[in-house]
Amino acid sequence: MPAALGRSKHENALLIKRQLESLVGRVPGLLRAEVGIDFGETEQSFDVALVAEFESREALAGYRDHPAHQAVVTFIREVREERVVVDHDV
Repeated sequence: MPAALGRSKHENALLIKRQLESLVGRVPGLLRAEVGIDFGETEQSFDVALVAEFESREALAGYRDHPAHQAVVTFIREVREERVVVDHDV
């Protein structure tokens, strides 16, 4: 993630963390959202990681389209270079 929108990479990462974690309790079925910010800063690492837990696959689908989540997505798209996703059952 580069510096963007007049903020440093770290400032944008902190904003992403705050925004994603604030969705718990606002988006039905989102049980937990843990956001980590990379401190290694290697060529292989990404800057931010989200681990989210949902009640069901249907709750995950609802999360993707929820207006509060879409507002966060809009911001993230403005500051990210790449995105990787893994959805799995526990």
